[in-house]
Amino acid sequence: MNAPLYGPPDPELDRLLRPLFRAAAPAGGAAVVVIRGDERTVACRGHAVRSTERPVRADTRFELGSVTKTFTGLLLAEMAARGEVGYDDPIDRYLPADAAPGYPQERPITLLHLATHTSGLPRLPDGVLPGQVPRWFTRPYATFGPAHLLRALPRTAVRGTPGTQVRYSNLGCGLLGLLLANAAGQRYDDLLAARVCGPLGLMDTSCGPGREEDAGYRRGRRVPSFRLPALPAAAALRSTADDMLRYLQANLALDAVPLPERADAAVLRTALNEVRRPRTDGRRGGPRICLGWNQRALPAGAAEPRTDGVAGTFGRPAAAGGPVVPVPVPVRAPVPAAVAAAAATDGPGPVDVGEVVYHVGAARRSTAFVGFSPRAQVGLAVLAGGQPLRSRALVQSAHETLRVLIAEFGGS
Repeated sequence: MNAPLYGPPDPELDRLLRPLFRAAAPAGGAAVVVIRGDERTVACRGHAVRSTERPVRADTRFELGSVTKTFTGLLLAEMAARGEVGYDDPIDRYLPADAAPGYPQERPITLLHLATHTSGLPRLPDGVLPGQVPRWFTRPYATFGPAHLLRALPRTAVRGTPGTQVRYSNLGCGLLGLLLANAAGQRYDDLLAARVCGPLGLMDTSCGPGREEDAGYRRGRRVPSFRLPALPAAAALRSTADDMLRYLQANLALDAVPLPERADAAVLRTALNEVRRPRTDGRRGGPRICLGWNQRALPAGAAEPRTDGVAGTFGRPAAAGGPVVPVPVPVRAPVPAAVAAAAATDGPGPVDVGEVVYHVGAARRSTAFVGFSPRAQVGLAVLAGGQPLRSRALVQSAHETLRVLIAEFGGS
C-alpha cells in the first residue's frame, strides 16, 4: 500500500476534483479523500477558521452528521459477531420496563429494524421539536438528553408493522446506540472507541468537540458546534480526513489497515462484511438499506442517486413518513471497458459496474459524504464546512465524482 499523497493531487485527479471543490461552500474549507486501488490521496482547500485564516488540513475535524449511522451499524455488527447481541433481539430486552414505545407486540421492533429504518419509529422523538425553536440557529437539540428520551419513548407512536417499510428515523438509529451501550454496560462513545475507532486507528473520531475543528459559518457568523446528548449514535461524531482515509480503507480491504495487537481482526472482518450487505430490496426506486449504509448498483446509462438534504440530515425537521426516494440526474461517466466486457455474458440489459455503498450527513456546521465501490476498490470521502444550505449541490457533485472515479479507474 502506497503512502497517502498530501497536498495537490496529480493533474488528472485534480481535474476530476475541481467540480467537487467548486461545489463546497465558499465560506468554509473542505477536505477530500480518494482511494483508487493502492493509490491514496488527501486534498484540502480553504480555511477552517476565517478570522485566523487557519487552513483546512488532513487533521482538521468536521462534524459527520448522519454518516455517524454507519459507525453505529458497524458497532452493531461487531457486537453481533461476538454473540453479545442478536440482530433479531427485541428492543425491550435492553430498555427499562416502562420505556418501550407503543406498538403491536405480535411483531416486536428489533435491533435490525432500528439499523435499517424499518422500525416504524418517527424521525425524531416525541416532544423534541418544540424545544428546538428558541435555539434553532444555535444548538437546537442540546437540552434534550437521555432521560428526556426514555420519558418520550412510551408516548412515541409506531407507524405500521415493524420490518415492512423504510421510514428514515434518526430516533431509531440513536436508540440503537443507546441499546448497544446498555447491552455492553458502557456509554456509547466509550463503547465505539473501544470496539471500532480504537481498533481501526481512528484516533480523532469521537462524539465530543476536540482540537482543530472546522468552524462553520452562517451569514458571516460562526455556528456553534453540534450537540446531541440524547441520540449521539445518530449524528454526533466528528472526524478528520486522515481518519476517514483509514475508515474507507477498512471498508474496502481491512487487511490494508494496520491493527493493534489487541484488535480481533476476524471479528472486524465479519462486521465490515455484514454492514454492507443489503437488508431491504430497494422498493420504489430507492436504495437498498444496509446496516447504516445505503447501497445502489451503477448500471450503464442509469441515474445517479441524489440526496435532497432530508435523508441523512439533522439540520431541520422534515415531513414524516415515506421511503427515501432518489432524484435522477444525468450521468456523464463512461462504463469501464473491462466491466462491460465481463457483464456482457449476462445477456441483455444494463451493464452493472458494481455496487456503490454510501451515506451522507449534514450537521449545523458541515456536510459529509462517504462512498465506495468494493468491486472497483475506489472510495471517496468529502468533509466540507460552511452553510448546510449548499449541501445539496455538494452531495450531488460527490455522487458524480465517485461515479467518474469508478469508471475511469476501472477502465484504466
